[in-house]
Amino acid sequence: MAIVCCVALVRVAIYIVAARNYGYFRDELYYLACGEHPAWGYMDQPPLIAWIAWLLEHTIGVSLYALRLLPMLADVGSIVLTGLLARKLGSKRWAMFLASLAVLVAPIYLTLSHLFTMNAFDPLLWTLIAWFLVDLVQTGNERNWLWIGVLTGITLLNKYGVLFFVAGLLVGVAFSQLRRSFARPWFWAGAGLATLIALPNFLWQLHWNFPFVQLVSSVRKNGRDVMLPPLPYLAQQSEMMGFVSSLLVVLALWFLISPRGKRYAVLAGGFLSVLGCMLLLKGKFYYVAPVYPVVFAPGAVFFEQLTDARVIKWFRPVYALMMLLVGALIAPTAIPLLSIEQYIAYTRKLGIQQQKFENQPESQLPQIYADMMGWEERVKIVAAYVHSLPPEEQKVTAIGASNYGDAGAVDLFGPKYGLPKAISTANNYWIWGPRDYTGQSLILMDEDSPEKYVKSCKSLVLVARPDNPYARPDENQPIYHCVGLTPDLQTLWPALKPWK
Repeated sequence: MAIVCCVALVRVAIYIVAARNYGYFRDELYYLACGEHPAWGYMDQPPLIAWIAWLLEHTIGVSLYALRLLPMLADVGSIVLTGLLARKLGSKRWAMFLASLAVLVAPIYLTLSHLFTMNAFDPLLWTLIAWFLVDLVQTGNERNWLWIGVLTGITLLNKYGVLFFVAGLLVGVAFSQLRRSFARPWFWAGAGLATLIALPNFLWQLHWNFPFVQLVSSVRKNGRDVMLPPLPYLAQQSEMMGFVSSLLVVLALWFLISPRGKRYAVLAGGFLSVLGCMLLLKGKFYYVAPVYPVVFAPGAVFFEQLTDARVIKWFRPVYALMMLLVGALIAPTAIPLLSIEQYIAYTRKLGIQQQKFENQPESQLPQIYADMMGWEERVKIVAAYVHSLPPEEQKVTAIGASNYGDAGAVDLFGPKYGLPKAISTANNYWIWGPRDYTGQSLILMDEDSPEKYVKSCKSLVLVARPDNPYARPDENQPIYHCVGLTPDLQTLWPALKPWK
């Protein structure tokens, strides 16, 4: 455990170096805005992330260090728990070390645990579910179903993807000795707890006609998701693990169907369910990320067993060193350890081509970093213009944003510059409405189609054209001031609903 804790402390050190670099991520701004409107649900996610945002706002604050503290601690928990899961599966020192190291160096976990999003918490929650299931296999303690039920319910309040994992686990249970649990009260009590915890969010979605389903369908129809064929998708899975750790996944599947590990084959069911469903549904590559700690542990156990002979034990430190070297090489592309100028020089030296955005020139930064740039700068531009207006006009001026990033930036930075909260039709902002604004005076941020307002506004004035070289190219859109919007916002708002 001392070795595992040392691995976890490395993650803490990375947090200290990187947590405040670059700036707030687009989705972080939105979740902070959601935290100002606590509810049982939101159009595009369950409520847990907003509740945590509310808690931070009312305790340690929402500075970059404060905001990214809990995601980092969740990653530390994943590192430690993966080592503990390996020990529970019968490992010794090396397997615990390799399993926890695989989580530390995986680029996807460095990225996800750097940002205040739901994705930061899923790996820890899924691995906890797996740990209690393994304990159930070993001890026969049926009360574990209560813990599994509670964790499943909490995880559903974080993100819905756990349903794919739990479905695979239950299929595995049905084909194992654990199927006897289906006839016992503890299993059904656990299922009842999971349902009870998740029910308020389901009722919220039902009340609003399942906007989450509508959103997913709209994203698919608009072609916003990059859908890969199976082989490129699997290659991307290997890349997000840092390549070297992929061996542990293969060994885990081998171990879980072998005589040594088949009693834990239920874990393979959970992993294959998530990976298989994402392949079939062409889900985003990182949707599979939460399940990898669950297979890193058995993979490391089997690796340790295969290298137990004295003549091959040398491969253990070599493999660990390979993990570290590749992880260190990729780390600056996963988490902002370098300054922007250093990062650009580093990627050019490695020959890494930056992401091209659809119908936009090539960006100097990948989307994950470009989405941290320019938010406060745009708010300052808006504030300077609004404060140049007559005092009476300032009182009726609404700050309208076409996307939740700009709206969230106004909500976070605006009070410092004397601005009111933003209004937007993007995602859950539509539910919060236009408040008392009529459109008599309306700032239009990030507006790429001003021509649609020419007939609706008595006058349309160009405020500014932001030009941050590091922001996403499609974020450097003009800002306009619309005066005398007709019909007014109160009349228009119901028709602007972002889902049907």
